[in-house]
Amino acid sequence: MDFPRLWLCLLAAMTVLIEICESLECYVCTNQDKNEGKCLNTIKTCDQEQDMCLSEVFWSIPPYWSQGSEKQYYISKKCATRDECRRTNSKLMSSCTYIWYQDWKCSECCAGDRCNYFITLSGSAVQPSSIVLGLSIVCALVYNLFH
Repeated sequence: MDFPRLWLCLLAAMTVLIEICESLECYVCTNQDKNEGKCLNTIKTCDQEQDMCLSEVFWSIPPYWSQGSEKQYYISKKCATRDECRRTNSKLMSSCTYIWYQDWKCSECCAGDRCNYFITLSGSAVQPSSIVLGLSIVCALVYNLFH
């Protein structure tokens, strides 16, 4: 195989791999009372434009309130765009107080396959996907090999 064909073959293979590997996977659930069960067992391959995993935590009384009801956590996780994460964080930050006797809402976003496994509420940790990082290194090595 001559050099131009080899280069085109490698380029086509890398394009297919990047397209396949670029789709982010996030854990998804809605209004679960614990970060277990559905929140840790349901995984979604996000749409192409969704490049972040968004987690929201609400501390409130149950929707079926009755006298003596105690507050509890409600956890939701989903795929989101970076812009949606910014909007959600901006909207919820004013109520993210962690005061036990008040209702509060917090959110966090992360980038990387299944990065929203844990609910940390430590801020927006944005990490590059290890697959994309690995493919970038392979591309650089192939490029340097032929130049």
